[in-house]
Amino acid sequence: MPLVDKPLADLQTYAGRNPKPADFDEFWNKALAEMRAIDPKVELVPAEFNVPHADCFHLYFTGVEGARIYAKVLRPKKPEGKHPAVLMFHGYTGNSGDWSEKLAYVGQGFTVAALDCRGQGGRSEDIGGTRGTTYRGHIIRGLDDRPEKLLFRNIYLDTAQLAGIVMAMDDVDAARVGAIGGSQGGGLTLACASLEPRIKRAAPTYPFLCDYRRVWEMDLAVSAYEELKSFFRQFDPTHAREQEIFERLGYIDVQFLTPRIKAEILMGVGLMDTVCPPSTQFAAYNRITSRKSLAIYPDFGHEGLPGFNDRAFEFLLGL
Repeated sequence: MPLVDKPLADLQTYAGRNPKPADFDEFWNKALAEMRAIDPKVELVPAEFNVPHADCFHLYFTGVEGARIYAKVLRPKKPEGKHPAVLMFHGYTGNSGDWSEKLAYVGQGFTVAALDCRGQGGRSEDIGGTRGTTYRGHIIRGLDDRPEKLLFRNIYLDTAQLAGIVMAMDDVDAARVGAIGGSQGGGLTLACASLEPRIKRAAPTYPFLCDYRRVWEMDLAVSAYEELKSFFRQFDPTHAREQEIFERLGYIDVQFLTPRIKAEILMGVGLMDTVCPPSTQFAAYNRITSRKSLAIYPDFGHEGLPGFNDRAFEFLLGL
C-alpha cells in the first residue's frame, strides 16, 4: 500500500509529538467554569426556510468573552415526547450549510443544531476587534498572548455551550444527544464530546486540530495548516521559540482533550490524507478510552469516504 505517513501498525500505537502543557487539565477546568457562569441569553427566531415536517429557527446565544454565537436549529413539527438531537460542526472557514442538509435527521425525529464557528463563514461573532469573517489564521490567533486568548479555546467552548443549550430544550432527551462533523468539524466533534461528557455518540471524520508538531515535522503545514509555517517564517524564522510555540498550541490540541470523552465514537480516516495527516488523527483516537471504532480507507485522502456518511447516519440513529 502507498504511504504518506506511518504504516498502519505504527499508527495504531502512535502517541503524538506535540508537547502537552503541564497545566492542561487545570486550564480547561477553568475555561469550563467560565463558560458555565455565563448567562447565554438564548434567542430563537423563526427562520424564513419552511418545510411541512420541521420547524426551523435561527438560534443566538452569548458565548465566552461576550460574542453572540449562531446556530441553525431544526425540530420535528409534531414530536412525540422527548426525542434525540444531533449537533453538526462544519469545516475550516465554512459555515453551518443549508437547511435542507439537516432534514434527514429531522425526518427520523431528531432536533438538529448546526453551529457557525465564530469569525468564519457564518453569522457568529468574532469580537477580536472586527465584525465578520476573518477567514483563516485561527490556529495562531492569540499565540503571542495568554493561552486564554487562543481563539480555538473559545470555539471549543462554543461547541460545549451549544450542546448544553440543546440538552436543556424541553423536547430534547439530554441523554440522547450526538455530534458529527468532518475536518475542522471532526476536531470540533471530538472537542465537544470531550468538554460535554453527556454527549452519547459522536462521528468525526478526519479530524483537524490535532498534533500540530507532527504536521510541521511532516512538512504538511500547508493547506489547512499553512498558518503554522507562515507564523514561524514571519515571527520566529530561526525557531528560537519552537518549543514554547508548540507547547502553547498544546492547549488547543484535540488529542489532549479526548481522554475526557465518555461518548461512543465512530471515526473515519483516509490513510492518504495529506491535509490532516493520519498520524495526527490517530494521536487523538488512540487516547480515547470510551467505546470506539474506526473506519479506515487505505486509498482515500481528505475527501468523501464512500459509505461513511451512511454508516455515521445509522450510528447516530442508535441514540
